[in-house]
Formats: sequence, C-alpha cells, structure tokens
Amino acid sequence: MIKLENIKKIYSVGDSEVIALGGINLSIKAEEFVAVMGPSGSGKSTLMNILGCLDRPTSGKYYLDGLEIAGMEDKPLAAVRNKKIGFVFQSFNLIPRMTSLNNVALPLVYAQVSKKERLERAKEALDMVGLTDRMDHMPNELSGGQKQRVAIARALVNDPSILMADEPTGNLDSKSSNEIMEIFCSLNDKGRTIILVTHEPDIAEFAKRTLTFKDGLIISDAQKNRGN
Repeated sequence: MIKLENIKKIYSVGDSEVIALGGINLSIKAEEFVAVMGPSGSGKSTLMNILGCLDRPTSGKYYLDGLEIAGMEDKPLAAVRNKKIGFVFQSFNLIPRMTSLNNVALPLVYAQVSKKERLERAKEALDMVGLTDRMDHMPNELSGGQKQRVAIARALVNDPSILMADEPTGNLDSKSSNEIMEIFCSLNDKGRTIILVTHEPDIAEFAKRTLTFKDGLIISDAQKNRGN
C-alpha cells in the first residue's frame, strides 16, 4: 500500500541545512498497524507529514496504492489525501460551536455530499466509536477521551483506507488513552491500516509493528503479534 524509496527531507535554516529525513526506504502493507517512535527532532513527524500528503520530500519516491505521490500537482494530491487518508491529532481540532454530529459531518460538506447523507454517515461513524449518545453535545460538554472519539469518527467519515494519528493520546489520562487505543485496534482488526506517532512505549505496544527513528533514519523496525 505504501512504499518509500530513498526519501529525503532537507530544510534550509539560515545558511545551513537540517536533514530531517536522511534517505528512508519503507514498505507498509494494507491492514498493518504501525507505531512510529523516536525523540523530538528524530524525523517521525516529518515522515507522518509526507505519508499523509501534507508535505513533500526533497527527493525520493513515494508510492501510495501504486500512485507516485511525490511529484503530483497540488489539486490531485489533495484529492488522493481526502479519499484515502483520515487524520487524528493530539489537540482534537474540533470546532467549538458545532455539535459532535456536525463536527464529524464537516469533511463531507467539503466533499459536497448532500446534507441527509452526510448526517447519516456521521451518525454511523459516531456509532463506530461508541458515541451515539453524545452526538448533540458541544465539545465543551465532552471529556478529553470523548473529544478524541469524535475526532476519530470525523477521520472515518470519508471511509479512508488509512488512519494516521499524531500523538492521539498525548492529552489524555491513562484510562482514556487505553480506550482510544482499543478503538484503533478494533478498526485495524476490521481492515483499516493504522499509522501512529507516539513517544509513549505503552501506547506503541498496541501496534503490530514499531519503527524507531533517530537523526532522520530508521534505526529499528520490530514486528510482533499484538497481545504477546
């Protein structure tokens, strides 16, 4: 599903260059659950931005479902991103004055889906994360864990094949964190590909594969059977 060939990302800072990714070769198959770990500045968030089509590599090739992504124009790239990838962020990114249902339905407004269909699909997505009883609540009426469930439902509403999560438990207590990770595990068991950035080893344990970054390179690629 995902294949990176010698991906490099170099930033210019004044007169010097910072190598964020130093030549990454990586394959991720459909239905994998991958955790990406590493200290701040190791390249894990840069990798996530490139995988999510939010940023472009300086050089190298990125194939997503056989499409060569790195050289794509902005408009078709945005279409691929909206169709194939759902995003979940640490800070939830919910709109304060909108109900849970309308927050979840929002991506479908941009996709020009009819109001009736987008509300039906938003309800289905909220049901997938066990939050149908909170669909008329505003974000300030929800706990942190519930806000993240709404954010996951919003990421699911376009039915993407890949979910990308950047520190999704960073603002949550341990109980809520475990509940959110169980949702990701359930979605993965039903066929979603999950790629998750975390700095917490206990969160990475939920994944089936862990990539560890240091200084812009993958220094470890460990596979395991979840639960073992």
